[in-house]
Amino acid sequence: MTTQIQLGNIAVDVVKKNIKNLHLSVHPPEGKVRISAPLRMDIDTIRVFALTKLSWIKKQQQKLQAQAREMPPEYLDRESHYLWGKRYLLELVEKNSSPKITLEHNKIRLQIRPASTEKRKQDIIEAWYREQLKQAIEPLIEKWEPLMGVKVEKFFVRKMKTKWGSCRPATKSIRLNTDLVRKPPECLEYVVVHEMVHLLEASHNKRFIALMDQFMPKWRFFKDELNRLPLRYED
Repeated sequence: MTTQIQLGNIAVDVVKKNIKNLHLSVHPPEGKVRISAPLRMDIDTIRVFALTKLSWIKKQQQKLQAQAREMPPEYLDRESHYLWGKRYLLELVEKNSSPKITLEHNKIRLQIRPASTEKRKQDIIEAWYREQLKQAIEPLIEKWEPLMGVKVEKFFVRKMKTKWGSCRPATKSIRLNTDLVRKPPECLEYVVVHEMVHLLEASHNKRFIALMDQFMPKWRFFKDELNRLPLRYED
């Protein structure tokens, strides 16, 4: 159940859940505001809570707006692209054969048919990125399942504008932002652990924080590192 309240020019999405406490969050890249609230809490109480946090909300949004953004790629020769936090130069090789991508030193080499469109290049590169991400996620899940005593039944990679990951405890599934493939590996591992902890505790409450501290004592450092990195350009 989702509703929206307005705090001046700031829209706040309110999601009612089977939880005990209010949880406020401001999500990259746009600074979207969300409050998770107990099912029986009335909207006026939620609004008063939001108003008391207004200065904090504005501060978080300003930090996100000031954060650097990568310019939209045009898929040109020698253009910068990122994989696991490292910068690579795109090398285009035109050839009348099936497209493929190889990684060589500081280059991502894209073999493509002559006269291929920008959209075609984008589709090939994005598909390759998704495969790199999937290959990295699976061993992380296998590593953490016995350490945490949980089982992930399914995982998905999706383009996500407002969050790095999500979890559905009922189906024991997690979803991860495709853009994580461009960030350092430790950032991906932090998000994987974060979502897997939600299989033990659905809310971002004190128990959740205690579990994060138990399993990954440096999680706050990884979270800050992820949020400091440039955001992808969004139209």
